[in-house]
Amino acid sequence: MSYDVGYDTTHQLSNQPTSQQNSNDDDDSDSDSNNVDISVNVSECVREREVFQMYQIEQLQLCDPEKQQRIEALLNGLHLTDDALERIRQVFREEMDLALKMQPSSLQMENTYIPELPDGTESGTYLAMDLGGTNLRVLLMTLEQGQVLDEIVQYYPLPENLRIGDGDVLFDYLAQCVDQFARDQELDEDRIYSMGFTFSFPMRQSALDSGVLVTWTKSFNCPSVVGQDAVLILRKFLKKYNRNNIEIVAILNDTTGTLMHGAIMDKNTRIGIVLGTGSNGCYMERSSRVLHWEQERHGERHVVVDVEWGAFGDNGVLDFIKTDYDRQVDEGSLLKNSFTFEKYISGKYLGELCRCILAKLHSEQLFLPQVAADDLPQPWTFGSDNVSVIEHDTLRNGWENVENILRKKFNASEIGADDLQVIRYVCGLISKRAAQLVALNTSVLLNGMSPEEGDNITIAIDGSVYKHHPRLRQWIIDYTALWTKDKTTKYMLADDGSGKGAAVVAAIAEKLRRQNL
Repeated sequence: MSYDVGYDTTHQLSNQPTSQQNSNDDDDSDSDSNNVDISVNVSECVREREVFQMYQIEQLQLCDPEKQQRIEALLNGLHLTDDALERIRQVFREEMDLALKMQPSSLQMENTYIPELPDGTESGTYLAMDLGGTNLRVLLMTLEQGQVLDEIVQYYPLPENLRIGDGDVLFDYLAQCVDQFARDQELDEDRIYSMGFTFSFPMRQSALDSGVLVTWTKSFNCPSVVGQDAVLILRKFLKKYNRNNIEIVAILNDTTGTLMHGAIMDKNTRIGIVLGTGSNGCYMERSSRVLHWEQERHGERHVVVDVEWGAFGDNGVLDFIKTDYDRQVDEGSLLKNSFTFEKYISGKYLGELCRCILAKLHSEQLFLPQVAADDLPQPWTFGSDNVSVIEHDTLRNGWENVENILRKKFNASEIGADDLQVIRYVCGLISKRAAQLVALNTSVLLNGMSPEEGDNITIAIDGSVYKHHPRLRQWIIDYTALWTKDKTTKYMLADDGSGKGAAVVAAIAEKLRRQNL
């Protein structure tokens, strides 16, 4: 099996799973708004050269052949060979199987206890709370026959003194915000409102409404909560504010929320992905393959499994693709020796990876040799948005954005043609590698699905990297199609899955409770 799309445009386009090729004509989701790239409109890329550029890494063509050879040698490890990609595929499948059998693995494969997707019967008014960023969101959403009729959203700030410190102080504040929201919306005191709680951190679940925190990520660190059930803590503080009319019926993460929101938009949705500051995936798995099941079973045929693929490789199984640049990123990160896969692909790390590579080339006098080392970007100051901006220039064969970045971020007053080429080349390499890795994991999920799921599968996806990187999105689509040729796949942007998805899960939880009485 060949894993590289290659450089022949005819071959590339014949394997191109664009939204136009793979969307069903009778799809009732808003396909136009969800499949047009926010950063680069697909219609702008139909010209021959631009299409060609979508599929290849611009080759270095430096004036000095020896310099070019040295650079290519230093960056060679960033290319994923067919053999490496096949090995990654095998290792990911093996790690999945081990985790499902409750054996040691770098993947969590967490049972979410959500046994079904929305089927169009969900009706009612539900609450949702979304914790995961620097703002807390509380939502009130009304569903009618599986469709969103009305949605009210309120944002509450989460300053650093709440995100870092005493866990009780944080959860007391969360309960205060829910109480204030209930007052503002004049919720009926004599009615019970079911609430879904989006808690976007690794957790162990023993039930749909139970989530024990494994570790904090992002900008949160409240040690007293680790090892505790987040639902029980929140219930305690809701009771403090006499919110007995609000019942937490489900806890989930943002990736599961994205899947649920996507399933309302498109009934063929079976996979949810977040590709932003961090990354994760979830999917519908046959319940018979999931051994971790602490609740009484009720004949469930399927269940949503949270892969937690950000940690894929934490046990060393991916070390064969790790470069010195990846090791440098890991060494400088807040969470060393963890979230290995996420450090290859996510927005939190792509910019720092680019900076580490360019700093190495500079130290070898191969990039901006006239700039002093102290004038280069300092660690963790070169954001991934710069990579996206440079990739814009590559698509349009322009240099203006690249030059501006070199002048502002690298304090370069003299910029040679070779310097421009080198930084574009580096951004292309790390972007393509990230896209290949995301598509590879996704293709493994797709190829492992049971035949009853059908051959037309929609993948709901959200996150800033997917939305704003001009080439990575199309590469993901292409490689997924290349590696799942017996299926028709469609990626669908599912904005705000972390909020809307929680309300949908609350509706499903309420329905399940009635069924199991």
